[in-house]
Amino acid sequence: MALKLAAATVAGAVCLGLALVAPGRPALVSLAIGPAAGFLAPELWLARHAAERARRIRRELPPLLDLLRVSIESGSSLPEALRSVGARTHGPLAAEWRAVGRQVAVGVPLERALAGMTASAKLPEVRALVAALDRARRHGAPLGDTLAAQARDARFALARHAHEEAARAGPKIQLVVALLLVPSVLLLVAAALLAALVGGGELVPVSS
Repeated sequence: MALKLAAATVAGAVCLGLALVAPGRPALVSLAIGPAAGFLAPELWLARHAAERARRIRRELPPLLDLLRVSIESGSSLPEALRSVGARTHGPLAAEWRAVGRQVAVGVPLERALAGMTASAKLPEVRALVAALDRARRHGAPLGDTLAAQARDARFALARHAHEEAARAGPKIQLVVALLLVPSVLLLVAAALLAALVGGGELVPVSS
């Protein structure tokens, strides 16, 4: 909130300076809209950053689950495997796994550390992973099989999100084509027709 208020103040000061330098109706409109835009800008930036972080976590989840499964099947405990896989890789999900491993190492229960990870990475895939790990712990199911199933589901979810993003990008591409390419082609056609008409209307001198 402090950042939003500061951004609104800066935007208002900039618009006020512009209004003093170049007074007029556009300056008054910018003076009215500028502080509101500055107030909303940090929130929009944060939403965009969160969306990009979510995309990175979705991309990282399947291969990290494969590495976690290999580490578990080689004899490591789940906290040790989370910490070692997180230490060998990079990205937001790897950082979350490193944090879980460090918390368990200093005495935080694994369930609480995993719950903190779901609060920090609010994605259905992460919640499904934590729920599957909890079920495997309570029922004594092999973690390797659970992680293999979670990696397969994560790949399906990643492919589904890719298809959804492609479907959402289609109308945007059509809008760009309609607003930019079509008018450009029409202008070129009009210029060619105008040149043909002008060239056809020129008087040709008759030889005596």
